[in-house]
Amino acid sequence: MSTNDDLAGRERDAWLGLVALTQLLPPVLDGQLARDAASTHYEYFVLSRLAEEPNHRMRLSALATATNASVSRLSHVITRLEARDLVRRMPCEEDGRATNAVLTEAGAAVVAEAAPGHLETVRERILGALRPEQVEQLADISAALVGAIDPTRRPSDACASIVEAVSR
Repeated sequence: MSTNDDLAGRERDAWLGLVALTQLLPPVLDGQLARDAASTHYEYFVLSRLAEEPNHRMRLSALATATNASVSRLSHVITRLEARDLVRRMPCEEDGRATNAVLTEAGAAVVAEAAPGHLETVRERILGALRPEQVEQLADISAALVGAIDPTRRPSDACASIVEAVSR
């Protein structure tokens, strides 16, 4: 590590590489999903999380946590998805004060239709650029960074099924 206040050498390379990745990756994922599902990556992520749940439903607060969003952001997205008949809001049976997001048949169809292209994009554009040992390193690095940013969360908390599907 550098002893002065500036990032230098490999620290600088690592940081600028991460910044570039965070800027370049969203349009790649959004572009594929816009073509295949008329959705953003985040909308698809919400739909796919619901698709994985028993009865295709989750409390909005839990869904916000599982998709790394504020309840406010999620609420706006759910409103857009409701307008497309991909989800609907329903009172939570266990807690009348809470609201569930429920995936509709149309929403499940969007997930099923978009998943192959999404996984292909992830494999081709991200994981395919890495050697197997680099994929392992990326998993470790992601876990370390997420843990440093939010110690209560692991990357797999919200993404286990996606990682499993991409790894196949």
